[in-house]
Amino acid sequence: MIRLTDISFGYPNADFRLQFDELSFDTGTKTAIIGPSGFGKTTLLNLISGIYLPQLGKITIDEKNLNSLSESERRSFRLLNIGFVFQDFKLLDYLTSMDNILLPYRINKVLKLNNEARKQAAKMASMLHIENKLSKYPQKLSQGERQRVAICRALIHDPSIILADEPTGNLDPENREIIMKILFEYVNHKGSTLVTVTHDHELLPEFDRIVDFKKIYKNS
Repeated sequence: MIRLTDISFGYPNADFRLQFDELSFDTGTKTAIIGPSGFGKTTLLNLISGIYLPQLGKITIDEKNLNSLSESERRSFRLLNIGFVFQDFKLLDYLTSMDNILLPYRINKVLKLNNEARKQAAKMASMLHIENKLSKYPQKLSQGERQRVAICRALIHDPSIILADEPTGNLDPENREIIMKILFEYVNHKGSTLVTVTHDHELLPEFDRIVDFKKIYKNS
């Protein structure tokens, strides 16, 4: 379970502050986060992942208190347990698709980059129909292909938690349907927890739960 309690977070030299009493996500569930822009939905994902820590409040994942971990410990925890699907993909232009998929193995010593990891990357690429794109660089890929590479990278290490920030925001309807089908099938098969920020209300019936951020947001 993911639980955030009595959260208060603000950026330096900015008026924005994210505050709410409690929010939790049960293991194995699919949750959509909706609400107006500027309310901190992306910030919420960054808090869950341990990229940010709140100034006040507590974040626990499966009883592990993220507040008590050092920055390097949070980074290792994130790389082992969390797959992050970014709206703007965050692929590295100087790496091929294969190397972008395997990036978690290159930046975390806990994950071992070996032939098995490479085979898994190729298998996932085949499942997402980009097996013929693995030698290409991001600038040579379409938007949908880039997002598929990004999803392979997010799932390559079998994360127990998937955080997706507008994963279909840059995609056409056909690719949107493909991408969400892939994510839902993975979650259902692995029993992972999915938290997705989305403005696409057509997707909402596919989720177990919908959280309207403006209903929990405390603006004070």
